[in-house]
Amino acid sequence: MPSTPTAPDAHRPLVRVERFEDPGLEHVAEVVLDRPEAMNAVSTAMARAIATATSQVAADDTVRCVVLTSSHEKAFCVGADLKERSSFTDADLMEQRPVARAAYGGVLDLPVPAIAAVDGFALGGGFELALSCDVVVAGEDALVGLPEVSVGVIPGGGGTQLLVRRVGWSRAARAIFTAARLPAREALELGAVDEVVATGTARDRALELARTIAANSPVGLRNAKRAMRLGSDVDLAAGLEIEDACWRATAFSGDRREGVAAFAEKRRPTWPGR
Repeated sequence: MPSTPTAPDAHRPLVRVERFEDPGLEHVAEVVLDRPEAMNAVSTAMARAIATATSQVAADDTVRCVVLTSSHEKAFCVGADLKERSSFTDADLMEQRPVARAAYGGVLDLPVPAIAAVDGFALGGGFELALSCDVVVAGEDALVGLPEVSVGVIPGGGGTQLLVRRVGWSRAARAIFTAARLPAREALELGAVDEVVATGTARDRALELARTIAANSPVGLRNAKRAMRLGSDVDLAAGLEIEDACWRATAFSGDRREGVAAFAEKRRPTWPGR
């Protein structure tokens, strides 16, 4: 991946989906934010590209884990493209809204585990893209936050909901109401990111985690994520019913039969994925 900003190219995709031939990573998809000349600011075109890429990955049954990365070594994503928005009328802003929601929703609704690899800036919508993933790995130099109230808006890519669910009401309130920009270590202490690694190695660590995840049952991974997501906002009794339904969808699958056979035969499973 390029490590320095490049001039815009009308023919270059703003978001790339990369696959690997390396053993252990063949079931991992890397979604690369690739608008380095704007530090991956989410323009209307960028939002459409994110939605298209995540839709493509979500429909691919061979994918067991997704890693969301950036082609810019000093920025994961700086949030909404304010240069574009500065020329918007109110009607333009309303027209863009469903496009933006589809981008963030595309990441959040990925049916398999997703890991964000954050080096550099992840602010506003950029941090919301990371929060939409299941695990966030950040480099030591990462700076994250939801500073929207400082420019007269509020987080609109899921931030007010996702940060509260990650860190609790009062911690999220302090971060959002103060428009704080948090260095990686502070974000880790808050619980807003899950792991901090050496600068420039967040992608490597995310792929290492993805390799471990992708070795597991694809049916199990999808149903475990589904149970966790659907059960996160209901009472315990309802959550246990959701878990039971997802357990049933897994327990009578080919993956469960293969997993038991592989354990008994002391070999690595070859997952049928159904």
